[in-house]
Amino acid sequence: MAGGSRTPRSPVGLAPIDPRLAGMAGDLPRRIRLGTSSWSFPGWRGLVWDRESTESTLAREGLRAYASHPLLRCVGIDKTYYRPPSVKDLAAMAAQVPDDFRFLMKAPESLVSRRPMHGESRFLEVAFAIDAVIAPFAEGLGSKGGPLLFQFPPIGLRRSAAASEFIAEVAAFLTQLPRGPLYAIEVRDRLVLTPAWIEALRAGGAVHCYSVHPSMPSPLEQARACPPQPGAPLVCRWMLHGGQTYDDAVSRYEPFDRLVDPDPRSRDEFAAMLERAAGQERDCFLIANNKAEGSSPITLALLAEAILARGDHSRPTLR
Repeated sequence: MAGGSRTPRSPVGLAPIDPRLAGMAGDLPRRIRLGTSSWSFPGWRGLVWDRESTESTLAREGLRAYASHPLLRCVGIDKTYYRPPSVKDLAAMAAQVPDDFRFLMKAPESLVSRRPMHGESRFLEVAFAIDAVIAPFAEGLGSKGGPLLFQFPPIGLRRSAAASEFIAEVAAFLTQLPRGPLYAIEVRDRLVLTPAWIEALRAGGAVHCYSVHPSMPSPLEQARACPPQPGAPLVCRWMLHGGQTYDDAVSRYEPFDRLVDPDPRSRDEFAAMLERAAGQERDCFLIANNKAEGSSPITLALLAEAILARGDHSRPTLR
């Protein structure tokens, strides 16, 4: 090339979208926001990305393309689980997405675990939560901030008394947090799902996050034990297929470009919950992980189909 000049490399873009998928995305109630748990997966070439890219390139450049996908109107920020967020990083993310896009941000592990694998434990420290998590979340993401998720790891609760003690700790923590953000609480111990848990969330201005995880009952079973609060947003996370660890699922599902273990029960339960909540004019967020069925973009496409099929049995399917 003359003079050694180079043509600037264009950033990663959005893959061509199946017109049927685009049509379904347009038909979904606008209150329903579907998204994936992070976005920097090279195996999504052809599903989300228009070209082969590295994980680091996608982490740096992929969000703008991701947010232009008609079905993907929110995303989970996972890296904040390993270290507290910075206003600068969050603001940079917010600048890359449209006004109607939303982020679900995970609070740091140090805040929700007594024995974190990453960093020193600051278990339920209110000042740390306000200064290091909530303030950056609000300032950096602004109106594009969706749920702020407190994901508690499995504690191994085996007695009701231990569950009651945990609920009391979480309740005291929540009542001291500033109101404004949407606080979503995810637990991995089924003994927590009690009337006391419902009251702790209500008093603290938080909602239960309905999840698919081997340690928990199904989403609808969770909803029966802990009914969604009237008028409150619905927050859901479809995380890990039953009978597997995260490491096992990664080995089984990489590069996350196809469905490996379909989970029609969870799909149908979430479809029912989302359709009902949207019909009640409640905001809905569902984040899907690659470890749920093998490929979260495909999981979400089939979930959208299931939601719409509940009211339109003549619609052509993606299968």
